[in-house]
Amino acid sequence: MSLGRLPENEQRILDEMERALRRDRRLDRKLRTHRVSRRPGLGRILARLASYRPRVWTVAVLVAVSAGLMVAGIVTSDPGVIWAFAAIWPLTMFAAFRLTHRWCGS
Repeated sequence: MSLGRLPENEQRILDEMERALRRDRRLDRKLRTHRVSRRPGLGRILARLASYRPRVWTVAVLVAVSAGLMVAGIVTSDPGVIWAFAAIWPLTMFAAFRLTHRWCGS
């Protein structure tokens, strides 16, 4: 595995280290069974939510969409529109809360 970039003595030391690591069965087993979790943990999700910093236009769009869905739900009484409003309203409130929290400097 010589690349020709290292001096001979450093390459020899590196080769010895690689041989020693290959002989370590416990390390080999850990490396083979180590799986990267695709799902983030609850703490990571909460930390990401706590660091969410919405922009003014994002909150404005969410408020406009929420108001439109609320009016459409009242007028039509369509369950799909009502459920869409129910899904978007908490997001709108959370974003508005985070924006006002940032404006207040807390």
